Amino acid sequence: MEELFLKKGYCTELELEKVYAVQKEYQGHIGTILLNWGIITQEQLIEVYSEYFSIPVFNSDDFDDIKKIETTIPNEFWLKYNLFPIKEDRDYIYLLTNDPYNIKVFSFIEQELQKEIKLFLTTTQILDEYRVLYEEIEEGDGIEYDEEIDKLKELASEAPIIQKVNAIFSRAVGMRVSDIHYESFKNGMHVRFRIDGKLQLIERINSAQKASIIARLKLLSSMNIAENRLPQDGRISIKVGGKDIDIRASSIPTADGESFVLRLLGKQAVTYSLSHLDFFEDHIEILRDIMKKPNGIFLTTGPTGSGKTTTLYSILNELNSEDTKIITVEDPVEYELDGISQIQVKSEIDFTFANALRSILRQDPDVIMIGEIRDEETARIAIQSALTGHLVLSTLHTNSALGAISRLLDIGIEMFLLNSSINAVMAQRLVRKLCPACKKPSHLSEEIREGLKVDKLLKSYPIEEITVFEPHGCEECNFTGYKGRLPVAEIIPFDNKVKSEFEKDENFSDIEKLGYRSLREDGILKYLIGLTSLQELGAL
Repeated sequence: MEELFLKKGYCTELELEKVYAVQKEYQGHIGTILLNWGIITQEQLIEVYSEYFSIPVFNSDDFDDIKKIETTIPNEFWLKYNLFPIKEDRDYIYLLTNDPYNIKVFSFIEQELQKEIKLFLTTTQILDEYRVLYEEIEEGDGIEYDEEIDKLKELASEAPIIQKVNAIFSRAVGMRVSDIHYESFKNGMHVRFRIDGKLQLIERINSAQKASIIARLKLLSSMNIAENRLPQDGRISIKVGGKDIDIRASSIPTADGESFVLRLLGKQAVTYSLSHLDFFEDHIEILRDIMKKPNGIFLTTGPTGSGKTTTLYSILNELNSEDTKIITVEDPVEYELDGISQIQVKSEIDFTFANALRSILRQDPDVIMIGEIRDEETARIAIQSALTGHLVLSTLHTNSALGAISRLLDIGIEMFLLNSSINAVMAQRLVRKLCPACKKPSHLSEEIREGLKVDKLLKSYPIEEITVFEPHGCEECNFTGYKGRLPVAEIIPFDNKVKSEFEKDENFSDIEKLGYRSLREDGILKYLIGLTSLQELGAL
């Protein structure tokens, strides 16, 4: 079959190599993988199937108008396998499908109806026109609401649905996925994985299985299976390949059905240290100086998914010792930290960050980590904690390190309190790390050198040797050219010079004036030593 795809020019040798690698690890048919990756269209897949299996392509002109064919096989069967009768005579049943591999199903139909099958291939769009006929509920059927819910639960508990959902979880864990997206569309669902910050289409789920998949995800995450009008949140705990995985689930109703995002969180204890996070040595020295302080606040900022929590966990791991009491307040607790008391806030019972902080101050902690400062109340308690002898670590959603100070002033915190309590502020982003197995040497042209102001940067931050690379792609990195991510950061100790600038201007943001390295400059240095690519700097 692969030769047919190549012969027709529907894919390249390189694309087939990528497909072979995926098929070897995760099974599946070549054509389906090509379709799921967006390399070929449904029409092209049907054309190749037709030629390979000698099955004709459906032509509506050869048949009567779309109508329901009554057989002794129940509607649920046709809907389940996305397979529909379009004509019946004394000797034959004519069936419409887009999957010629359902051999056992075809054999069952022949035995049940005592007729020979004649197959016709078509696209999902045309199959959906027939689905409508078999999904209709006759007047007077009177299917009760509770019965519908029971039916959904039954569908969600069927072996093929369980296997499909489990296979997607297993594949996600093996591919270092941070989030799984189940997105509802008119003709089914798309499953996309976020790997190293980028979304990749992995699979298409047909409309026949859509309701069952949604019901399965709701059952696993303890959501209300009957509620499809409001957003819901839940959690899933599973074991994959010997690893305990905690999944944070979120559903939201869309025009074409419910969509889910599942955030994968490892339950195993993390043992990160700052030296393993690809920070430059000067940044590690600043962070370790902050850690030596007995009190004060250290803030790290950045958007969701920028690695803030990982950085704070790494600091906590290095602070963790027998003579130090550390308590965290998080929403949610993302990873387990051995030897550290971790508290999960529960807003539904009014156990907020602020309320939790008031309680833990009576637990005699040395170090407190607050998952996020969201309001003035939490900020004031954090500052009070710092002023009474505690080291406080927390995060803020701002775009830059200096923006954290402006943000706290905006929510009502006075400058004199910040001057007394803040130790340092930090901003960070994550960029994709070049795959060490396949990255290719590149050339730093004079034009790029000048555009990045490399010579000026190297005067302040010299490096021994410039070695730039570009992504290539291999089996190890799933042919993306990247494997893993690394932080780029700006870290600013809150010294007298910084305080003086904010006394003059509450919206001060000129990091260059202070003499510290910006996010972009940190990213350029990591490009110059071969850790990331020029393309990744575009987002900084």
